[in-house]
Amino acid sequence: MFMHNKRLQYTARVDVTNPGLANLLLEQFGGPQGELAAAMRYFTQAVGEEDPGRKDMLFDIATEELSHLEIIGSLVAMLNKGAKGELAEAVDEQAELYRKLNGAGNDSHVTQVLYGGGPPLVNSAGVPWSAAYIDTIGEPTADLRSNIAAEARAKIVYERLINVTDDPGVRDALGFLMTREVAHQKSFEKALYAIRDNFPPGKLPPVPQFANIYYKMSHGLDSLPAPWNSGRGLEIQTGEPAVDGGDGNAQVNLDATQAAALDAMASRLASRTDADPTTGAELGMGDNGTELAAGKGTAVDEEAP
Repeated sequence: MFMHNKRLQYTARVDVTNPGLANLLLEQFGGPQGELAAAMRYFTQAVGEEDPGRKDMLFDIATEELSHLEIIGSLVAMLNKGAKGELAEAVDEQAELYRKLNGAGNDSHVTQVLYGGGPPLVNSAGVPWSAAYIDTIGEPTADLRSNIAAEARAKIVYERLINVTDDPGVRDALGFLMTREVAHQKSFEKALYAIRDNFPPGKLPPVPQFANIYYKMSHGLDSLPAPWNSGRGLEIQTGEPAVDGGDGNAQVNLDATQAAALDAMASRLASRTDADPTTGAELGMGDNGTELAAGKGTAVDEEAP
């Protein structure tokens, strides 16, 4: 059960209204790295979690992400306050209003006209939020790693948003939200390493002969020896086919009926290599195409249209 507290988790202040900045902030409202995506990711994981400690953690962080969604939404709404009233009441002449909506650095025309300055569940390009942003797979050792990466991506987006505004109140609130991404990363990493056998994810062990090999798949210059290709627990090898000792050719067993049907199809659709017929593209070239075809030393089909 959720109950709404009318006070924000962190005090949001806006010094000067700015619809263009509001539009950019929508990236963290309805975008793939945004607060709604994070809240839904952790909420769905919590519902299916069997470990009581991780369940509490996931619900707590999911709830906090919803509070962050409220902060971002409030910032977007406040940044749009001036334009919202002007647009609704037709304060400006049409030309001046158009200039404001499409002026330099302001890409807010879609959210202003379509959503009236409110915070829609879209990203900064107007793309609607999607549940496809949630990549939960139901295995804690995989999901926690994904959560860590999601929080890292969100922190980077917040850094970029901070860098595009000089509004002290907005920068202050974004700095708080950015910092909470770091705190969540710490919690998720602690939870991951609290699982004794957390790697590799899942239960089945990897195939031993392939588990510790780094395949050098590029040719030309030698690969630079590095921890990720030849460090502790890794051995570098060329990825020449077939690494399993076979001939590298795909094989399938067919019964007699299937084999006969496949042979008949292959025969019917076989390519001729002894002819070079005139193509539609050559006919479309007019005389040049006819001369080109004749120059090949092959007969031109006189019945061709």
